[in-house]
Amino acid sequence: MTLKAVFFDFNGTIINDEAIHGELIQQILLAENLRPDLADYQRFCLGRNDRACLRDLLRQRGRVVSDDYLQQLMTQKAQGYCDRLATLDTLPLYPGVAAFIKKLHSIDLVLGLVTETDRAAVDLVLTRSQLAQYFSIIVTEDDCATSKPDPASYYLAVERAQQQYPHLQIEPQRCLAIEDSLVGIAAAKAAGIQVVGIAHTYPFHMLQRQANWTVDKFTELELERVERVVAQQDAAFSV
Repeated sequence: MTLKAVFFDFNGTIINDEAIHGELIQQILLAENLRPDLADYQRFCLGRNDRACLRDLLRQRGRVVSDDYLQQLMTQKAQGYCDRLATLDTLPLYPGVAAFIKKLHSIDLVLGLVTETDRAAVDLVLTRSQLAQYFSIIVTEDDCATSKPDPASYYLAVERAQQQYPHLQIEPQRCLAIEDSLVGIAAAKAAGIQVVGIAHTYPFHMLQRQANWTVDKFTELELERVERVVAQQDAAFSV
């Protein structure tokens, strides 16, 4: 198999938590005496890390805050997220995602997470969902100074995969990303990785214009078809 690694986004891809993030951002804005705006949230936050999201939301309203203050807001939101998940008896994982992850692992694909979420939140969800054992590569907000659509997080994921599995000869064209956001798709493609857009957050037709493949749910993803295209692309790189 030419396909060597699959990198998942996290929020909106594995866990259906966008409403939680939206509520927490709204609370922060209200505490800052600012009125939340859905359009601004979608523009500045979907698919991006909390630093970029909060910085740009505040800047949009004429607020320029220090790095220390921004870090306080990020810490507040991160704690709020973990507290909210602690109240849930069952994590809102997307249907079929656990089975899909286990299927990929069973055919010896390297699995990774490339997310704008902080590591503590990722570890909490993976531990509670019993999925931690399947992911050997994890890149979080804590690892990158920039946010998607910058491709730095995907470059780092490929680099870590190459270091951990040198015998697999992992290159970007032999990897696949699964993303729910437009900025996530842009980040993966900028790193030379083909992308499946999963229509959890954006409408199917919007993702279809940007991603290499688009599906409504994990059960629709045809790995054999992906593998054929990845093999063709890899052959083109080898020429």
